[in-house]
Amino acid sequence: MRKFSLLLILGLIPLLNHAQNIEIPLDTTVTTQHSANINGKSIDYTAETGFMPLWNDDREPIASLFYTYYKRSGVKNTENRPLVISFNGGPGSASVWMHIAYTGPRVLKIDDEGFPIQPYGIKDNPHSILDVADIVFVNPVNTGYSRAIPNEEGKINREKFFGVNADIQYLAEWLNTFVTRKNRWLSPKYLIGESYGTTRVSGLALELQNSQWMYLNGVILVSPTEIGLDREGPVEIANRLPYFAAAAWYHKALPQELQQKDLDELLPEVEDYAINELLPVLVKGGFIEDSEKQQVAEKMAYYSGIDKKVILQNNLEVPFRYFWKDLLREEGGFTVGRLDSRYRGIDAKEAGDNPDYNVELTSWLHSFTPAINYYLREELDFKTDLKYNMFGPVHPWDRSGNNTGENLRQAMAQNKNLDVLIQSGYFDGATTYFNAKYSMWQLDPSGKMKDRLSFKGYRSGHMMYLRNEDLKKANDDLREFIQNSLPGEEPAKY
Repeated sequence: MRKFSLLLILGLIPLLNHAQNIEIPLDTTVTTQHSANINGKSIDYTAETGFMPLWNDDREPIASLFYTYYKRSGVKNTENRPLVISFNGGPGSASVWMHIAYTGPRVLKIDDEGFPIQPYGIKDNPHSILDVADIVFVNPVNTGYSRAIPNEEGKINREKFFGVNADIQYLAEWLNTFVTRKNRWLSPKYLIGESYGTTRVSGLALELQNSQWMYLNGVILVSPTEIGLDREGPVEIANRLPYFAAAAWYHKALPQELQQKDLDELLPEVEDYAINELLPVLVKGGFIEDSEKQQVAEKMAYYSGIDKKVILQNNLEVPFRYFWKDLLREEGGFTVGRLDSRYRGIDAKEAGDNPDYNVELTSWLHSFTPAINYYLREELDFKTDLKYNMFGPVHPWDRSGNNTGENLRQAMAQNKNLDVLIQSGYFDGATTYFNAKYSMWQLDPSGKMKDRLSFKGYRSGHMMYLRNEDLKKANDDLREFIQNSLPGEEPAKY
């Protein structure tokens, strides 16, 4: 329940937007007080929304980043209070997704499986991690309300913001300002990123250590990308099969003997086949014996729900997009979603090898867009004529020099207190759960830090927290991870 709000505006920057001069607040704070029942306890908290500047080397503002900062009330010693810094992905996506659907104190009004319900709205999140940690949701430049500030010639230096390494470097600078202003230097700190946000936070872990001298206690990778780790060729092809099996199982497209197995029993079986039988065959390429190729295609069809003939026509390499189009072609002619294959879509034609649209993303925008615009304006009292960019103009994005996985490994090696948690949905076809496991296995080739890496899987898709059962489970996993990674007075040494 909101109790009061306070608005402080220290500066405004005019921006030409759609032929109108809309002013971007440079340094603005709106604070409201609330109360919620979280994890069985009544929690009072403040919600601070606002803009905070990004400075260049001459201490001039070059961007104004929008953030929402939740802080539990009545905490006297913040040195013992964890701070979770949350990013979404894209690149170009606002922080809206995890903000109002996962870890924040208020979440979307959706059904238990994550589908939109009208009238749109927002409700309390009884599973939020706000009982154990404060949270700040950060919107990179051109996402949400965040904007770059044009120079005197009215131009923006795009190279400063829109690339793998540029993104990491300027966000580290901004976080230094935020942590300093909010007096959180002594607090245990965690980064959580979803999708491309996992690339972002993996790189930030080392950048914060090396450039800002800020050391973390944990990094959480939600539906992680490849984070710069190589997996091309046979490995990438073999890694698809467990996801194919999971999606086919959900839609009851597998043979009966597989369909009657629980997912926890089925997936280890498919993973074992992919690693120990399929991968060695794929390595042979065009020199596979025909009899062996036939045998493998039959087994792949058995586990994927895709016809053996199709698998052979694709030389054992069925594209993701074809899978989404073909899995239910003979079962009602539906397509399945990319980011969450539980969702079904309708194309103009059943023929073809590629869905017309991303059915799951359409569904999510259906419910997230009205909710975040209402929530920020009416509940958090932040009012502006700026458009909230669910996806902002950040392209072209410079993807060169992506060593973020190696950066994360280095950060862990240099900081014994840094642990990593990976969370993935089994029905995610964009950043598959098995690729996430593969990244975890490859992140530390020495094997000396594997006890600080953990994986959690969920029976949903890319945004696994949309399913109510997984919303609780995933937040509980976060809560446990945070509590277990607090070292107390134990020295950081090997």
